[in-house]
Amino acid sequence: MSRRGLILHTRTHWLLLGLALLCSLVLFMYLLECAPQTDGNASLPGVVGENYGKEYYQALLQEQEEHYQTRATSLKRQIAQLKQELQEMSEKMRSLQERKNVGANGIGYQSNKEQAPSDLLEFLHSQIDKAEVSIGAKLPSEYGVIPFESFTLMKVFQLEMGLTRHPEEKPVRKDKRDELVEVIEAGLEVINNPDEDDEQDDEEGPLGEKLIFNENDFVEGYYRTERDKGTQYELFFKKADLMEYRHVTLFRPFGPLMKVKSEMIDITRSVINIIVPLAERTEAFVQFMQNFRDVCIHQDKKIHLTVVYFGKEGLSKVKSILESVTSESNFHNYTLVSLNEEFNRGRGLNVGARAWDKGEVLMFFCDVDIYFSAEFLNSCRLNAEPGKKVFYPVVFSLYNPAIVYANQEVPPPVEQQLDSGFWRDFGFGMTCQYRSDFLTIGGFDMEVKGWGGEDVHLYRKYLHGDLIVIRTPVPGLFHLWHEKRCADELPPEQYRMCIQSKAMNEASHSHLGMLVFREEIETHLHKQAYRTNSEAVG
Repeated sequence: MSRRGLILHTRTHWLLLGLALLCSLVLFMYLLECAPQTDGNASLPGVVGENYGKEYYQALLQEQEEHYQTRATSLKRQIAQLKQELQEMSEKMRSLQERKNVGANGIGYQSNKEQAPSDLLEFLHSQIDKAEVSIGAKLPSEYGVIPFESFTLMKVFQLEMGLTRHPEEKPVRKDKRDELVEVIEAGLEVINNPDEDDEQDDEEGPLGEKLIFNENDFVEGYYRTERDKGTQYELFFKKADLMEYRHVTLFRPFGPLMKVKSEMIDITRSVINIIVPLAERTEAFVQFMQNFRDVCIHQDKKIHLTVVYFGKEGLSKVKSILESVTSESNFHNYTLVSLNEEFNRGRGLNVGARAWDKGEVLMFFCDVDIYFSAEFLNSCRLNAEPGKKVFYPVVFSLYNPAIVYANQEVPPPVEQQLDSGFWRDFGFGMTCQYRSDFLTIGGFDMEVKGWGGEDVHLYRKYLHGDLIVIRTPVPGLFHLWHEKRCADELPPEQYRMCIQSKAMNEASHSHLGMLVFREEIETHLHKQAYRTNSEAVG
């Protein structure tokens, strides 16, 4: 031990000894003060006189002992109470911290510890209370209404008609069919085995037996989903020989969000090989390269362009356009593949994918009449993963600007035309996928000729496989309007698809209606002008 530490230890020892002596002196003075007063000549009790003997001091000691025991018991009780309060306070602090974390993260996923069943049940019931099930909600306008969709045992009637463009879903998607079958079975269980609080009496059949409902007694149902609360089901059952209906309301509450994974994605080194099959259409290629120059060369800077050109006519013009871009922007990351054969989109994309000889790469299959933004290229990188995911964005198809913007000298920029077109959800040609996945699945089917069919075949291959297909509309991918020609040699099914696409590309229903009823509108305007002039003259 150092000298300084030894001196400090010695001082501490003497300080404690001094405190002990001081306490003894205070206790002695306390006893003197508490002793009974005698006359001035009396001695200390128990020393000379006989007024206070052994019994007195035993009683005094017993009294002090009882006092200290009472004090100790009180202190123990206070300590136990403080421990309980401290535990309760700790639990409250932990609960507040969890709520704070939930608010900070924006999600309420569960931790690794299982949530208590009572808490989860309370949460699920709160979801029902918050949903518009038992009482209506005040909505700002008709646009705030969440409509129901109706269904029977065999059919689902839908407002959002999707790909089928049909008010009745045909065929009913498997997950929805399984969901509704489960709901009907749950409704039958509620009716046939009612709880005590259910507002229904046990009914008997004609022979006095208990009345049992089955799926054939289901008349109709309605369902709707509030995205943050759950799905509400209204079910109606009726026996053929009875007048009364049985009504069951069910609610499937959404539980708290659960974390699946959290990861960092680095796309700074991810190169995209944009593959464009082309035949003639050199004017469209000029427009495409203008967008390519602005987005890929000046902004993204991690792009390789592969152009697969069919035929001889226009080939020199395409070469000239690429060379011009090279000289202006010092861009050399492109490949031009020439095929002296009839145009086939699937064949061109197959060749373009195999022309890359630098290993793995993310490919974007693109057409010459597509406009894309830098944000879309990042979406392409984020939603495709080799061996796991392929990205099939839904393109926004622009209407004929000569119809939609007939009253304007210049149409607005492409990215501001999201109100002048439609989501091309029947098209599967634009896709982002890794080269290894494309080659593993076998690429395009070369037996498919002509318009459109090869895209669907490739899309179905992925649907039948193990990879996740990301299908979503994206605001940065546009199909520019161009006049479409449907070749006479197309098979009937492909020709029908081509005509359908051509009709949808022109304009909205309201714009087409204005064209159809143009004469009627002009006649009305002439009558209005004549009436106004007559009133002015009169």
